[in-house]
Amino acid sequence: MTRLLAAVLLAAFASLASTAARAGDFDGPEYPYKVPLGLKAPDVPSDNPVTDAKVALGKTLYFDKRLSRDGTISCATCHAPEKGWTDQAPVSTGIKGQKGGVSAPTVLNSAYMDLQFWDGRAPSLEEQAKGPIQNPIEMGFTHEEAVARLKTIKGYAPLFKKAFGDEAIDIDRVAKAIATFERTVLTGNAPYDRWQAGNKKAMSASAARGFNLFHGKANCAICHDGFNFSNSDFHNIGVGMQAKEPNLGRFAQTKDEKHKGAFKTPTLRNLKYTAPYMHDGSEPNLDTVVEYYNKGGTPNPHLDGRMKPLGLTDQEKKDLVAFMNALNGDPVAVKFPKMPE
Repeated sequence: MTRLLAAVLLAAFASLASTAARAGDFDGPEYPYKVPLGLKAPDVPSDNPVTDAKVALGKTLYFDKRLSRDGTISCATCHAPEKGWTDQAPVSTGIKGQKGGVSAPTVLNSAYMDLQFWDGRAPSLEEQAKGPIQNPIEMGFTHEEAVARLKTIKGYAPLFKKAFGDEAIDIDRVAKAIATFERTVLTGNAPYDRWQAGNKKAMSASAARGFNLFHGKANCAICHDGFNFSNSDFHNIGVGMQAKEPNLGRFAQTKDEKHKGAFKTPTLRNLKYTAPYMHDGSEPNLDTVVEYYNKGGTPNPHLDGRMKPLGLTDQEKKDLVAFMNALNGDPVAVKFPKMPE
């Protein structure tokens, strides 16, 4: 009886595993997260566990320009590892040389953001990964066309099987794989992290003064808080609001008046690699960013009430920049994968 019960249970388990694999929930060996000092392991959706095979597939898709209609644009075009996982341009360029309306945000530590894109229109990295593929200015495909092209590339079938349990390719699996890879793009172990861990020589005296200003007179920490230096919220700080037809940011998604001109608070980690700054790339360096906040932003009817002139001295401005530079951690580099044929 015991053997019979065991056999029944084993058969039931095998059936469930097979069904899960077909559903795209195949769970291979767990990815060994190496979380840098100062960070924590990111939250992972229960229906998209991180595995070695899925990371490998996601990385390949991330660099594959064939996901764009004319074969010229990949995720890495606008979010390049060697450029701080951005394109270091005021606005990004898509297929046919078309210009977007915002500066590409970094992928670094995007795993910790509650919502994705400057206006928060994507609730997860998975949904974010789908967006550029079907954006006519960016990659210019439809999801159906992108999937159809991937199915013609024979080398992808075994990669999808390793990642998901079978060779089926659909847009959800494409997005899950890319999002999984992006959850491994983490930066920490900055001088600030070592300073916080007890090494009081890790930051300069100027950076230490900047830390106090950041949490005090300069009032930066009200939005740039936590270990990722972002509250994942949306604020109107006046950037771009002087335009004749300004980008209204979060308002386009919520239609809430308080969100007019509000954009997501970006992380301050690894700013060394991600200039120009602000959602429209209007600030060329950290000195001009500090000066922008020092003057209290650009007045407009929807300016965040916490945006006020700071009255910083020249030395205090330098100290703030020194602190932000102390948030530059380990760069995250990846080897370009071999493209399937």
